[in-house]
Amino acid sequence: MATRTESDRKARPILSLHRLGVLCGLAAGAWLGAAEAPTKLVTLGFSPFLISMGMVIGVFVARWTLPMALKGTTYVFRDLREKRHLIPWAVLAGALWAVANTLTIFAIRDIGLSVAFPLWNTNSLVGLLWGVLLFRELRGADTGSWTKVVGGAIAIVIGACILGLATSQAPAGMSERAAAGIAAALGAGLMWGTMYIPYRKAYISGMNPLSFVTIFTFGELITIGVLTISFLGGPSAFLHEFGRFRPALFWLFLGGFCWVIGDLFQQYAAKYVGIARGIPLSNTNQLWGLAWGALVFGELYGKSATYQAMVIIGSLIIVGGAIAISRAEAPKSEQASWRIAMMRECRRYDMEPARVEAALAGEDPLSKETPRRRWWEFLIVLVALAVFVWLGFDTEAHDLSMNAFWTVVLLLGTLAVLVVSTIALWKRTRFS
Repeated sequence: MATRTESDRKARPILSLHRLGVLCGLAAGAWLGAAEAPTKLVTLGFSPFLISMGMVIGVFVARWTLPMALKGTTYVFRDLREKRHLIPWAVLAGALWAVANTLTIFAIRDIGLSVAFPLWNTNSLVGLLWGVLLFRELRGADTGSWTKVVGGAIAIVIGACILGLATSQAPAGMSERAAAGIAAALGAGLMWGTMYIPYRKAYISGMNPLSFVTIFTFGELITIGVLTISFLGGPSAFLHEFGRFRPALFWLFLGGFCWVIGDLFQQYAAKYVGIARGIPLSNTNQLWGLAWGALVFGELYGKSATYQAMVIIGSLIIVGGAIAISRAEAPKSEQASWRIAMMRECRRYDMEPARVEAALAGEDPLSKETPRRRWWEFLIVLVALAVFVWLGFDTEAHDLSMNAFWTVVLLLGTLAVLVVSTIALWKRTRFS
């Protein structure tokens, strides 16, 4: 596909869409991994549904605030009006995310984060399968590209399983709940892997990821709200439990906000390199999850030499898989196959192919037709900040042992990834 005009390319060097997609996938891994840390609150006796609900509240606020801050309300609403056929798909994706996220909380409770993490990261293989079957990804690619992408995705899952095996710890009562925990983790992987179908369908139609996630969040909030109220015994029981849960809400709200940052990068990775490549790259969050668990929370303190060897081997396998995928740039023959899938969507929904193709190439035709910012967009950002402050007032420090030094190091690392990736995305696509 075309990228930018020849004069633009001569004016300044630009990052290729493949490299940009790879960078976004790796940034997604960093932020998705960091967002899992608050789920440790489940060990303090809170319902998994409340934990998930707390995260989704943060997700809901973030999915409205960030798109409005970056592109504006007029832009987002106009993009949605032009591609209104994708609104049900975005709601469906949000519902799948909410169910998957709740299943991960059950999995963490029953088998521990270290074991559950690699099991639900099988979503990369599910996403790869759907990418090939439904969106013609890897069609027309040579043997080398197939080997790098498929082999890299499998390597990431294998490496994650080795890490999970090395770092596994048996929570009290795990022997009775292990089967349920494993089923929950695998179910989450299936749900998340299937969720990427609406992702890719949206982006080969030229929708901006920021518009997609704005509607996506309604599916999340409605689904988790129904699940939480139903399983807790009705509205009265929910309100009672939520009141008891209130002092812990800030941390989960923050975790949900971090998740959205990671998910936005994952959305851009899916747009520019496809789900077969982008999702396995984002699943490097296993390494970040391990770092948070081991260095910050001391989950792996006192492990044996065998453990250390398995962690090194598993980590190297994941890194090797990510490197393989990052080097598997789609050849022209595969890009032609992607275009066939794009044209299919254009014919089905009566969209203008040139306009959609420009959006897929990192251009932003809609921004040129969108008026200036509205005053209420600044109000939305202020409201989001006010919610953070309000929740922070009643926050309680829970009895979780944390290493302050490594907390600062990992925070600085994830912030550095955010800055670099955001600047690259802005310079190359203006968040298109």
